[in-house]
Amino acid sequence: MPTVNPPRGMRDFLPADKARRERVLAVIRERYRAHGFDEIETPVVEDYDRLHAGIGGDNEKLAFAVLKRGLDADAIRAAAEAPAGLSDLGLRYDLTVPLARFYASHRADLPSVFRSIQIAPVWRAERPQKGRYRQFVQCDIDIIGDASARAEAELVVASLDTLDALGLEGGSIRINDRRVLDALLDGFGFSADERPGVLITIDKLDKIGPDGVVAELEGRGVTPTAVAAFGAFLRRPQTLEYLPFGAAQIRKALPDGIADELVGHLVGIGDAVAAARGGGDIPLVFDPFLVRGMGYYTGTIFELAHPSVDYSLGGGGRYDGMIGRFLGQQVPAVGFSIGFERIVDLVAAAEDAGTRALVLVHDRDVPVAELVALKTALIADGARVRLEQRTKNLKPMLERASADGYTAFATVAAGATVDGLEFKPLA
Repeated sequence: MPTVNPPRGMRDFLPADKARRERVLAVIRERYRAHGFDEIETPVVEDYDRLHAGIGGDNEKLAFAVLKRGLDADAIRAAAEAPAGLSDLGLRYDLTVPLARFYASHRADLPSVFRSIQIAPVWRAERPQKGRYRQFVQCDIDIIGDASARAEAELVVASLDTLDALGLEGGSIRINDRRVLDALLDGFGFSADERPGVLITIDKLDKIGPDGVVAELEGRGVTPTAVAAFGAFLRRPQTLEYLPFGAAQIRKALPDGIADELVGHLVGIGDAVAAARGGGDIPLVFDPFLVRGMGYYTGTIFELAHPSVDYSLGGGGRYDGMIGRFLGQQVPAVGFSIGFERIVDLVAAAEDAGTRALVLVHDRDVPVAELVALKTALIADGARVRLEQRTKNLKPMLERASADGYTAFATVAAGATVDGLEFKPLA
């Protein structure tokens, strides 16, 4: 018998789940638009060569390829040693590469500083497991054309505001800068060619701790004196006094010698966020070992945190070099992505305030014209309405309607009028 399950790592959504997802997406869209971002749409496929141009990091290895049309047996055999020859398109694995291509295509029609929204599914050939899917929705905002700290501040404020609007107040953002990381590694004595592998290990600091990081670096065979210097820095004595986000907090977390310009850039973001959120504590935490896995980041990087969970709810960073791949000239760009699949599970599944969702339970002999007229009149009055024919046992039907978000029901006999309907709550 053929399977009736969706492909591994992909999901079906029942009506109640779909409605909940759409409510969360509506809040995200509304908040993003309120902050001056405009939504765009790009195709689900991009050219294979673009998706494998070395700008997507490890995600390129997870891209689904689309087989070329019209290949005969000889062409397939000829491509046996070069599988890329079998494909000319691929499913997008993120929304950043398509955005870079979109901007390069439509730059003449866009403002000099372009603020985009992209909310759409992406596909990765992940190993399916809890929390990891092969198809999932990303919610991205990006600012292209602004190299100043204003762009980062706008993204941070919009993202925190969106989290608040979803009922997840208390979020914070870990922040770092790839240029700070580069300066750290240079100062400790790691060579440029060692840097990618060293960053992979540093990214595990939260999981394996300082001793684990040092042991893994030693196992990588990188410069021993650099590993020793880095290990000493990780294990240095530290006081535990609280420092709010700012120059003092950043300097305390770093060794001497980091350029004032880099520290000033981060402080400027914090000042702008504080002003936007009415002063008080700034919901930013400087983390000198925040890495973010994408190789295209060139400056500021972020991760969104919430006290209710021990994993990030989103993140992003500055990728000034990517669009230049398509235009032949550098264009500053920075983006932030909310992890929709993680956030949707945290948001209360309440029906929209003020929505009337009604079920009309009718007898078999009620004329269709009367039913449709009643339904249309209630819809015109702002309600959501479902027709259900009466069954011997109403309980399962009403429970299902309640699970689908309906709030009240009324029984309908022949000759019933809207004013004569008596609605009873479903819960």
